[in-house]
Amino acid sequence: MIDLSSTISISFRSLMVNKMRSSLTMLGIVIGVGAVIAMLAVGSGARQRIAEQISSMGSNLIIILPGATTSGGVRMGAGTQSTLSMADAEAIQRESPAVQYVAPVLNGVSQVIAGSQNWSTGVTGTTPDMLQVKDWPLAAGRAFTGDDVRSAAKVALLGQTVVDNLFGDADPVGQVVRIKNVPFTVVGMLDRKGQSPNGQDQDDVIYVPVTTAQKKLFGTAFPGMVRTIMVKAKSADDLDDAEHQITELLRQRHRLGPRQDNDFTVRNLTQMMQTQEQSTRVMTILLGAIASVSLLVGGIGIMNIMLVSVTERTREIGIRMAIGARTWDIRLQFLIEALTLSLIGGIFGIVIGISGSEILSALAGWPTTVSLLSVVLAFSFSGVVGMFFGFYPAYKASLLDPIEALRYE
Repeated sequence: MIDLSSTISISFRSLMVNKMRSSLTMLGIVIGVGAVIAMLAVGSGARQRIAEQISSMGSNLIIILPGATTSGGVRMGAGTQSTLSMADAEAIQRESPAVQYVAPVLNGVSQVIAGSQNWSTGVTGTTPDMLQVKDWPLAAGRAFTGDDVRSAAKVALLGQTVVDNLFGDADPVGQVVRIKNVPFTVVGMLDRKGQSPNGQDQDDVIYVPVTTAQKKLFGTAFPGMVRTIMVKAKSADDLDDAEHQITELLRQRHRLGPRQDNDFTVRNLTQMMQTQEQSTRVMTILLGAIASVSLLVGGIGIMNIMLVSVTERTREIGIRMAIGARTWDIRLQFLIEALTLSLIGGIFGIVIGISGSEILSALAGWPTTVSLLSVVLAFSFSGVVGMFFGFYPAYKASLLDPIEALRYE
C-alpha cells in the first residue's frame, strides 16, 4: 500500500517534469474560469445599475396617462388626448385606499435665465407630494407647500443639473430665475438623482406649483387638465389593488359605459422595471452558461493530455504495481494530476477574470461587479471538470495488467 502523501508527491513530480505541456493543458481552464467570472461580473454590474435606477425613480410607482392605446377600434398612443384633470388626481388621493401619494404633472420645456446664464430644461408643474412619490430628498432649502399651490406662487425647486448650469458653485436658494420671462424665486435644491432607466437625466428639471404652471407657463384650452398623474401605492403588495381602484374610479368619473374603452392608460412602472431586471438576470445566467462552455473545452483538453500521459507512462505504472501499488493508488494518482491541473488553472483564471472585468469596466465604462459567489462557483466548477474528465484516463491506467505494462516499450 502506498500512502496518500506519496501519491500526491508522485503526481506533482510528474506534472513538473512536463511544465510546458502542463501549462498549455491548464490554459483552457484558465480561459474558461476567467470568462465565467468576467461574464457574471458584467451581468451583475448591469443588474446593479438597473436596481439603482429603479431605486432612483422611487418605489411602488404607477403612472396614469391620458388617452388609450385603442378606442372603438381606432389605435391611439397613450398621452395623445387630454382626459386627465386635477380633479381626477384629487379623487384618486381621496377615494383609493391603496394609494399613498398622488402628484399631477403638467410639464413642458422652457429656456430658463438666471443672471447672465441660460439653460433649456424641463419644467414640471406638480404638487408637494411629488417629492414623496419619487422618494426625492432636498439638498438645500425647502419644498413648496400646499399654500404655494393654492396661491399659484412663483416659486421653484431646481435639479442639480440646472443648478450646475445656471449657478455653478453658488447657492441658488433665494435667487431668482426667469422661466418664459416670469420671475420665480428658488426656494430649494433637489438632491442628485442620476439617470433614469431610459437614460434621461433626472436632475435636469425644475419643479413649480402645478397651478402656477397652468396659469403662467403652460396654459391650455382645457383649464385644469394635466398631462399625467404619478401615484405611489402604499406598498408593493398594494400595487395591483391600486391599479384596480384607479381604473374603476376613473371609468366612473369619466362616465364610461361597460362597452367603452378606457380613455386613459394605467402603467405599473415598478413591475416594468422589475421585468427589466429579471431579463438582465436571465442574460447573466446565459452569459455564464456560454462562458462555461470554455471550461468544458478545457476539461476535454485535460482528458486528452492525461490519456497521452497514461500511454507514455505505461511502463512506470507497471513498475509501481509491481512494488505494491494497488488499483486505487494508480487511479488516485492520475485523478490528483487532473485535479491539480484544473485547480491551478482555476486560480489563474480567477486572477484573469477579475482583472479582465476591471479592464472591461474601465475601457467600456460599463459597471462590473465580481461577487464572491461567482468566484467560488467558477473555481468549484473547474474542480468538477478536472475530476470528471480526469476519471477516464485514471480508470484506464488503473486497469492495466502489470506484466503487460512492464513489457511496454
